[in-house]
Amino acid sequence: MNRHDVIIIGLGAMGSAALYQLAKRGVRVLGIDRFAPPHEQGSSHGDTRITRLAIGEGAHYTPLVKRSHDIWRQIERETGADLLTQCGELIISSKSRKSSVHVEGFFQNTVDAAHTHGVVHELLEASQIRTRYPQFNIRDDEFGYFEAEAGFVRPEACIDAQLSLAKTLGAELRTCETVLGFEPNANGVTVKTDQGVYQADRLIVAAGAWLPKLLGGDFDKLLKIYRQVLSWFAIDGDVAAYEPERFPVFIWELPDSLQAIYGFPAIDGGLKVATEQYAATTSPELVDRSVSMHEIDHMHRNYVAPFLKGVTSICVKAKACLYTVTPDAGFILDTLPSSERVIVASCCSGHGFKHSAAIGEVLADKAENRTASLDLSPFRLARFSA
Repeated sequence: MNRHDVIIIGLGAMGSAALYQLAKRGVRVLGIDRFAPPHEQGSSHGDTRITRLAIGEGAHYTPLVKRSHDIWRQIERETGADLLTQCGELIISSKSRKSSVHVEGFFQNTVDAAHTHGVVHELLEASQIRTRYPQFNIRDDEFGYFEAEAGFVRPEACIDAQLSLAKTLGAELRTCETVLGFEPNANGVTVKTDQGVYQADRLIVAAGAWLPKLLGGDFDKLLKIYRQVLSWFAIDGDVAAYEPERFPVFIWELPDSLQAIYGFPAIDGGLKVATEQYAATTSPELVDRSVSMHEIDHMHRNYVAPFLKGVTSICVKAKACLYTVTPDAGFILDTLPSSERVIVASCCSGHGFKHSAAIGEVLADKAENRTASLDLSPFRLARFSA
């Protein structure tokens, strides 16, 4: 059997970050993934993910994203990779809004988090948004929150950079290898795959949409998997108006829809816009990874054309991804009740990637039985049984 200090199952956002952090500390660490990351089978793809310092899902997230920004800048210096673009973020809402983002009170929570953590921001009226960003079709009763330090990260580039650094630092990677199960005992944890058996002192399970099946028991009820669609549309006319120098990432709590929309500047050939879907659950084995023309047409007609000027119905590309969602849209960063040797990292719920670099650091702390550098108490499993 192959013996390691730590084994990590899943090398997406959180797993790749933890692998890098542990390898940097000289820990004998093995990372296993059923595919060859970065890949498009899970949650960490689609070219861009929003990053924002003031977090409407809760002020306790802000230290994680701040630390993640620091780590990504450090990795950029070490590798020359382009990971983080701070083009600003605009959140649009209104008193008449029908949609919300992840939690109720998202807009005001964001403002409160900014005040709590000293995040520089502006509150804008509709006329100010029109002047600064005429690309948005704003109603008179809408208002905005603008954060200059926000922007987007490139998930595939982040994962690739961390895995490359981890391998250089001595980590072992086993890709295109499927974990069949694991068994903790008094002496460690045994992991069985379709290609071998491995042992370690501790195990981090960061398998995203595959977590319910791997963990079993209550996790099958606790974690719900939802298919999401991402669409990129061509710009009619001046593409520069939608490039990062002149256009921010945005989140829009729509007035006449139960769904919010979010989007990004035009990079690599199109303007990316998406909603979030929670109508039907799925699984990574059964999900439809293709995107139909009906879905693309519906997206443009209902969520692009009424709100963004000069964006055509020509779809440059479209992709499906998976959200792994807890009942409160929060993360799980905790050991299994049945074994302190097994650490669960379920950090998705639609807003996980921005925090992933720092989460890798705190997962490394837990794996080494150190006191975590950031407060993990809001992410304990026990909150769901309280």
